[in-house]
This record gives sequence, structure tokens and C-alpha cells, in this order.
Amino acid sequence: MALPAAPDPPLAALAPRIRRASWASLVWLAVEGVVAILAGLSTGSVALLGYGLDSAVQSLGSGVIVWRFTGRRIGSTAAEERAQTIVATSFFLLAPYLVVAALAQLISGTPPDGSWVGVGLAVVGIVLMPLFGRAKRRLGILAGSAATAGEGAQHLICAALSATILIGLFLNVAFGIWWADPLAALILAAVAVHTGTRTWRGRGC
Repeated sequence: MALPAAPDPPLAALAPRIRRASWASLVWLAVEGVVAILAGLSTGSVALLGYGLDSAVQSLGSGVIVWRFTGRRIGSTAAEERAQTIVATSFFLLAPYLVVAALAQLISGTPPDGSWVGVGLAVVGIVLMPLFGRAKRRLGILAGSAATAGEGAQHLICAALSATILIGLFLNVAFGIWWADPLAALILAAVAVHTGTRTWRGRGC
């Protein structure tokens, strides 16, 4: 059996930087996901719960990128394709839940409780996610990795979603406009499907 080809020097040099960026994003997304999910469950906020699940999905993506750029997988085309598929599929799994939960809340007319914790998380996300996103997109393009660049694009979209969630949560907390919360969740579901489709096709860049 032939041994896998050794990664070329530029890619091998980029791998540690990609792993560091992915570990940093994984740690933050894990913390953000746990806090957002707990806050969403306690307040009945579909948007906040979806935001937490989205963070969990992205932390999975960061873990996959760490796996992709470790050891012999650094120079593996098969590992790149597998990572790309996993990152894309994770977003398809998120969308159906958000749609069902948001529509159920809209139809039932059940308002969620306000959450200033959610507002704070969204504000931090608006600041941090563009930093992770730009770094991973740049590294992914340099490494020729659609999976890495795709995850970077997802982080940038997450920043935009943070702004959307922030608006929905703030309208609910400050003005009692409860339907803004499930509406924000529906927007998040649509973007998750769009992003997953682009990553599946290798168009994350």
C-alpha cells in the first residue's frame, strides 16, 4: 500500500495557524452555545435557543477543521472532502428544528420571556465572529481548503445573524414585540440552509 503523499511546505506551515484559529473559535462557540441554549430554554425564546444550537453546530465545524489539519490528513484530499461534507450537513440538521419551533410559537401566540443575557451574547458575537471569520477565510483560501474557508464564511454570517437575533431579542425585551423572536429564528433557518448548500458545493469562499 502506498503511503499518503507528504503535505507540501506551504500547507504544512499553514496547518498550525488553522488549528489555533479553530481551537479559539471552538472554545468561544462552546461557551456561547451552552449559555444561549440554557437562556433559551428558561425564557422560551426560539431565536435564542436557535442561536445556541447554531453555536453548537459551528463548534462542531471548528472541531472538524482541527481534525482535518492534524497529522497525515493535512495533505489528504479525502479528508478535505469529508470535512466539507460534515460542515455542510450540520447546517441542514439545524434548519428544520428552527422552522418547526418558530412556526409553532407564531401559531400558538406564546410570547417568550425577555432575556438580557441573550442580548449580551449577541453583542459579543457581533464583535468576535468577524475576527474568526476573516482569519479562517484568509487561511482557507491560502490552503486551498473550501471546508476552512466555508467555516470562515459561516462565522461571518453568524455575525450578521447575531445582529438579527439582537434586534429580535431587544424588541421583545424592551418593547414586548414577541413575534420578532420567532421571526428572527426563521431568518436564521433560511441562512443556515443557504450556507450549508454553498459549503456542500465547495463554494464556502
